[in-house]
Amino acid sequence: MHASRPWLDRLEASAPGFGLAREFYGDPALFDLELQALHYRDWLFVAHSCELPKPGAFITVQIGAYPILLVRDAEQQIHAFHNACRHRGSRVCTAARGSAPRLVCPYHQWSYGLDGHLIAARQMPPGIDRTRLGLKPVHCENVAGYLFVCLAEQAPDFAPFRALIGPAFGPHRLEEAKVAFETTIIERGNWKLVWENNRECYHCRPNHPELCRSFSDAPSVTGVQGASDDPVLAEHWRRLEALGLPSSLRLSENGQCRTTRVPLASEALSYTLSGHPAVRRPLCPGLPASDFGALLCFHYPSTWNHVLADHAVSFRVLPISPTETELTTKWLVHRDAIEGEDYDLRELTAVWQATNAQDQRIVEENQRGVSSPAYEPGPFSPEHEGGVRQFLDWYRGAMRRGLAADPRGALTHVA
Repeated sequence: MHASRPWLDRLEASAPGFGLAREFYGDPALFDLELQALHYRDWLFVAHSCELPKPGAFITVQIGAYPILLVRDAEQQIHAFHNACRHRGSRVCTAARGSAPRLVCPYHQWSYGLDGHLIAARQMPPGIDRTRLGLKPVHCENVAGYLFVCLAEQAPDFAPFRALIGPAFGPHRLEEAKVAFETTIIERGNWKLVWENNRECYHCRPNHPELCRSFSDAPSVTGVQGASDDPVLAEHWRRLEALGLPSSLRLSENGQCRTTRVPLASEALSYTLSGHPAVRRPLCPGLPASDFGALLCFHYPSTWNHVLADHAVSFRVLPISPTETELTTKWLVHRDAIEGEDYDLRELTAVWQATNAQDQRIVEENQRGVSSPAYEPGPFSPEHEGGVRQFLDWYRGAMRRGLAADPRGALTHVA
C-alpha cells in the first residue's frame, strides 16, 4: 500500500462540518506528506519585489528542507535559485538579505552571476563544463509586487492566480512601496491551526480588543459565505467599483485564493488604535483616503494580506515541523514615506503586533488541546466558522490531488 493511502482514507472519513482528527495536527509522517503534496508542489508567497530594489539585492528563505535565494539581476529581472553551491553544497548566501555584485560561496569561493551562471571555480581543472554548473533555478513569478516561488519540476499554471489578484492589487502599486517593519515569530502549533484561526473571527471579540476597533468581525467579512447578501458590503463594492477598483468577492475555482474589499469597523480609516490613518503619505495618491476600507486576500497555504489606503500588511506562513509554524509579518508604506515624519512606527504596527501575540497564544493553546488523546473534533458554527470549513475543504482536495499524483516523483532536483 502506498504510504499516503491511510491518510487519504482518513480524509475521506472526516465528517463535513467538523474539524480534523488529532493526528492531523502532529503526526510527523503526515507532516512530511503535506510538504511533498502541498508546499513542495504549489506556488508559495515568499517576499515583495520592493525588497529587491536594485541589481544585486538578494533575499533568502527556508522552505522545509529547501534553502532558497531570490536576487535581482542587472536587467532588473528577479530570479529564484536553490541556495546551494554546485561544488559541495554550502549555502551561497547566508544572510537573510543583502546586496552583492556577484554571488560568492563562502566555502570555496565559487562565484555566480546574478542570473545564476557559474563565473569562476577557483583552481578547478580547465575542462569542467561551467554551463552545467550554474545555480539550480526555482520557478518564480511576480504579480503586483508579490513574489511567489514553486519548487516542483513542473509548476502549476500561474495565469489563473495572476488574473485573480492582479487587477485587485494593481491599483495599490506595491512595487513602489517599501517594508517599514518586519517581524517573524515561531508559533508552537501546526500550520493548519494557524490558518484555521485566521479563517474565522468567532474568537475576535473576546481575544482581539485592539483589532476589533477597526476590523469587522461580521461573518460576511471574515468568511466566504453570505457576502453577496450583505447590503453594507454590496454598497461598499458598488461605490469602489465605480472608481475602477475591483471589489466584490472573487474565489478561485479550487477555493485556494480569495480577494474582496471590505469596509472597516466604527468609521475607522486604518488599522490603528485611534482609527486614524497611520501614514500621512498614502500608498497610492489616486485612491480615496476615506471610506476605502481594506483589500483582503488569502492564498493557501502561504499568505493572507490586508491592503489599506495608507499602508499594507502581508503575512507569510511557512511550516517548520508538525507543531511549529513560522509567521512573518511585513508592514508596507509608500517608498518615499519617512519614519518619524510621515508615520510613527509604533502607531503603524501596534494593532497587528498585539493581534499576532494574541493569536500565537491561541494557536499554542489549541495545539496543546488537540494533542490530547481525549480530543475529538466538535461541530463548526454555521454562522461564524464557514471560513474554517472552506479552508479544510481546500486542504482535503489539495491533499487528495497531491497524494494521488505521488508527489515524490514530481519534485525538482530530488535525489
